[in-house]
Amino acid sequence: MGSMEKPITDYDMIIVGAGISGINAGYRVQTELPNYSYTILENRSAIGGTWDLFKYPGIRSDSDLHTFGFPWRPWAEPKAIADGAAIKNYVQESAEIYGIDKKIQFHHKLLAADWSSKEQRWSLTVDAAGLETIFTARFVILSTGYYDYNEPLKASIPGLDNFTGQVIHPQFWPTDLDYTGKKLVVIGSGATAITLMPNLADKAGSVTMLQRSPTYVMALPAVDPTGSWFKKWLPNRLAFKIVRWKFLILPFLFFKFCRAFPNAARKIIRRRTEPLLPKGMSYDPNFTPRYNPWEQRLCICPDGDFFKALKKGNANVVTDNIKTVTETGILTDNGTTLDADIIITATGLKMQMAGGAALSIDGIPLKIADKYLWQGMMLQEVPNLAFVIGYTNASWTLGADTTALHVCRLLKYMDSKKIAAATPQVSEREGLKVEPVLNLNSTYIEKAKGQLPKAGDRAPWKGRNNYLMDHWVASHGVLVRELELTKAN
Repeated sequence: MGSMEKPITDYDMIIVGAGISGINAGYRVQTELPNYSYTILENRSAIGGTWDLFKYPGIRSDSDLHTFGFPWRPWAEPKAIADGAAIKNYVQESAEIYGIDKKIQFHHKLLAADWSSKEQRWSLTVDAAGLETIFTARFVILSTGYYDYNEPLKASIPGLDNFTGQVIHPQFWPTDLDYTGKKLVVIGSGATAITLMPNLADKAGSVTMLQRSPTYVMALPAVDPTGSWFKKWLPNRLAFKIVRWKFLILPFLFFKFCRAFPNAARKIIRRRTEPLLPKGMSYDPNFTPRYNPWEQRLCICPDGDFFKALKKGNANVVTDNIKTVTETGILTDNGTTLDADIIITATGLKMQMAGGAALSIDGIPLKIADKYLWQGMMLQEVPNLAFVIGYTNASWTLGADTTALHVCRLLKYMDSKKIAAATPQVSEREGLKVEPVLNLNSTYIEKAKGQLPKAGDRAPWKGRNNYLMDHWVASHGVLVRELELTKAN
């Protein structure tokens, strides 16, 4: 009888999650650390993460793909703001071209991870297609995203159980839903609601976006005209670089402008938005948020599709609080009755770190919210583990790539010095003030404060909000500041 080959479960590097962050990390590891063995553990059956999970009408990026795409494989499509299917295809193609897909183990869900100081390795308990399996690794990158894939953020909507129609959360959109001619109410005002409105209006009888508080919405061209010009007249490689730098710098400068001069930013957004509204629709109160621009994420609508939907006549915005949900619709505080066949609760995502896995050090459970985050990626007092957290004011992938590059550089240094473990340690805790790790006051972020790690008010514990600076630090900055380095046992 022939012997069966045992599956490999021990690696130099284990990446958890095969979304855009995990694929990027895989590319950086195999490029920067070619002698490392690595694998990507993916809970689901496909590459893509968010872009494979979400199926709601019009699902698209709310960042430009020139910076949301991989720096090592430029986004070549004309549309800077792309739909979910195109993004998923791009991520999958990128993984296949560079052989990263061969490293993925699907239906592998991380349940727990424990660091052994004696072994100087991580032990990962994994549900491998129903079979509990132990994997081990020297270093772990958690590319698990920032929200719960299985449960949405629960919104307190009075009387929702009274409703006899269908209630849908966009995260779990039924692919067979036929809403042709139906009356729809979308509760929420964030990027998901702004995306849903124009797409639902194409088929629905009526669509009303019911918002407690408005969001800043700006119309931008789906196809960047200057980018098209550069690609027409310059070599591809140069054109891609120029376009990427444009999308790196201009949005960042606008973010800084909004934070420094909020009143001027309000006026600019208003001047750009008012001409796009249908006749008879007032800018106040439907487009005047209670907060300043970029205190929450600014919503983008490609080619002004959101405003075009409002002009069709079957789409509307109502700014009011919900008094109660009835059997047939919603009654607001101001006495407005919104009839509905379907209510869509676009109320945000339930934030979650490490994909819900339990983390521990030598068997002692770890509470993530008690820890500071070193260089926006490694937890205080936790060896050889990196979280991928993107930017709130820029494309998520920029933060993911900064993390991957920083980790690879750190591991090269550790190898050169024969170091087994690197552990962030706060040197002067008394002088370190707590700051939020994500610098927005959005509802779903506020509700997740007990789950997210902390940022500090000084380096290397400050939260990330400047990609250019963070990328420089990752590539050239002081590498071992406030790191405890442990030689091999």
